[in-house]
Amino acid sequence: MTSETDLVIIGGGPAGCAAAVMAASVGLTSTIIEPRTRLGGALWRIAAIDNALGGHRTGPDLAAAVLADVERAAPDIVHAAVTRIDATDHSVSVTLASGRQINGKHAIVATGVAPIQPHDAPWIMTTTPMRLSPLWDADAAGAVGQTWLVLGADRPLGTFLRANPALDVKLLVPHPPSDSYKTDEVVGDPRITLIPLDALTIDDNLVAQPGDLRGDQTFTNIGVAPVAIHGLVRDANGYCPVDGQHPRVHIAGDLRSPLAQRVQTAMGSGAEAALSAYYAGRI
Repeated sequence: MTSETDLVIIGGGPAGCAAAVMAASVGLTSTIIEPRTRLGGALWRIAAIDNALGGHRTGPDLAAAVLADVERAAPDIVHAAVTRIDATDHSVSVTLASGRQINGKHAIVATGVAPIQPHDAPWIMTTTPMRLSPLWDADAAGAVGQTWLVLGADRPLGTFLRANPALDVKLLVPHPPSDSYKTDEVVGDPRITLIPLDALTIDDNLVAQPGDLRGDQTFTNIGVAPVAIHGLVRDANGYCPVDGQHPRVHIAGDLRSPLAQRVQTAMGSGAEAALSAYYAGRI
């Protein structure tokens, strides 16, 4: 089974939604392919937003407004996983896990990133592979009076604290020196103990060395890795540079690089990618 559209948008987060709205504004049809049951992506888990325009101060509030805009734009929406993308001089073909293909004149890939687990981090040694919940999924209601061990100082740390300014919790945060620049926004919070170190070992009981570090709960906040699909050009870190792809394949959102992973930049890049596809055949 094959479907056709002007623009195939892979990923229904902020970048993909912005692409669909922009596409509709210039008369392009689009299809959003998103494996999750609802659009909005990371917005649903961001408890506090203070660096995005529009007056929305929580991710879910912004997500609801975005989804209303997408509904007005009326793209086709397919909830499925994508296995590969193939581009020619005339079109782009996107293959779903079911084998179905969706063809378009251009494609925007905005699949984003996923949390890194401890055994994936070069500065952490684990006795066995483990899978921890990311800090962005932590339930603040269960934190009162507890000490949490948070592995890594990625930016969700600041988001969690801003969203819960009066929460009685202590956070032990071992992190590599390379993460120190990310701690500027939290360094003055008395609830945090920042522990810069070059290497960390975690045993099966979630006790970390050096320092015999342990918490009532343990979360990963190490960072993220790009979620790329087969057929894209990747750099040494797995990201997909905008300028390295086939002219009919446009990269948007966090998948571009680790240096601009913000809601505002994701939305802007999605809109810009849609315009790039629009102007490609006109100028």
